[in-house]
Amino acid sequence: MSTTERDSLHLKPGVRPREVWAWASYDFANSGYTTVVITALFNAYFVGVVAGRAPWATFAWTAALSVSYALIVLTAPVVGAWADAHGAKKRVLLFSTIGCVAGTAALGLAGPGDLAIAVIALVVSNFFFGTGENIIAAFLPELGKSESLGKISGWGWAFGYLGGLVALGACLGYVTWAQGQGHEAAQFVPVTMLITAALFVVASLPTFLVLNERAQPQAARGTVRFDSAFARVATTLRHVAGFRDLAWFLACILCYQAGVQTVISIAAIYAQEAMGFGTSETLMMVLAVNVTASIGAFGFGYVQDRVGHARSVAITLVGWCVTTLVAWQATEAPMFWVAANLAGLCMGASQSAGRALVGYLSPEARRAEFFGLWGLAVKLSSILGPMTYGAISWISGGNHRQAMLFTGVFFVAGLLLLTAVNVRRGRAAALAADGADA
Repeated sequence: MSTTERDSLHLKPGVRPREVWAWASYDFANSGYTTVVITALFNAYFVGVVAGRAPWATFAWTAALSVSYALIVLTAPVVGAWADAHGAKKRVLLFSTIGCVAGTAALGLAGPGDLAIAVIALVVSNFFFGTGENIIAAFLPELGKSESLGKISGWGWAFGYLGGLVALGACLGYVTWAQGQGHEAAQFVPVTMLITAALFVVASLPTFLVLNERAQPQAARGTVRFDSAFARVATTLRHVAGFRDLAWFLACILCYQAGVQTVISIAAIYAQEAMGFGTSETLMMVLAVNVTASIGAFGFGYVQDRVGHARSVAITLVGWCVTTLVAWQATEAPMFWVAANLAGLCMGASQSAGRALVGYLSPEARRAEFFGLWGLAVKLSSILGPMTYGAISWISGGNHRQAMLFTGVFFVAGLLLLTAVNVRRGRAAALAADGADA
């Protein structure tokens, strides 16, 4: 049996393997943004150069991110409902991609003291990034069979981390050259924003050229406007008790993703401010973490389909608890590198496992809408976690270790909430809802 034939066994009828790779190419494309802008480079540049290492600098960074996530929270369910009603996920995805690329390029205009430019461009770029992230996730259940969602989600996340590697490698190459020429961060960081934006455009092309839009406009909802979409979302939230296991898991996601999003948004800041890393060393560390994250996402997708969704998530959360403890204790570079790569493994695995489980517990007819709720939970966590970290670091006079230790509380809370999720019961509720709609 060829590789293509084996891959086809995991796909729904009519889905070609190249469509899956085209879908995954979007993870490849947008990961450059999160890796370079949010995790590795612009965050530390924002704190150290744009804000001049002011006591409030880390809090300002997390506050700007929180504003963008709040906007996503307000719009994501509505956008998902509109995309469902009009069968227009690709159209929404294209619009969000253009917005993120333009915002990323605008970050290159921010120099020392240009706080307003940096904040506005960050809010715009991250808002459109998050919107696209929700929409691309909603394609997943259309591509794979329910028993293979873990594998396919893992392929996407793994390919995504490779995309982050490519973008980070390109930026690292340029930064190394620029530093060799005696350039300062204010000179070379803006150029890396343009590199990141260009790579996003190129890498996303397969998604728009190959991936099919399978959702059809819904006759009863084809004229849905934003006001009626809000009404539909309100109805979904009122009836979420009918999908109680999905509701519990969304609460679980809210907690553990608060920790994950904190690590993503402050990794470079922690490395430079708490560990004394330079720009090149920080970029090398994040590059290595992307490798381990890719391995974690790809390998754990197969583990998830074998041991079960909930158990897989539990394993990753235990790993996250260990990671935060090691990072808190680290005083020398080798120990911090261990923590960073543990974070990479856990990040890839937990992101993939969580996305697949949401698809597994969601009724087929409303998956875009329920992935909007998933995005809602993730974005709320993206406000809760980083803002908590920023506030603790500010109040404690820049004690990043204390803030990191508290981050572990979010993973413990996620573990506790996960115990309320019964995957078999939740899957039965989703199938029953599809039967009622039919």
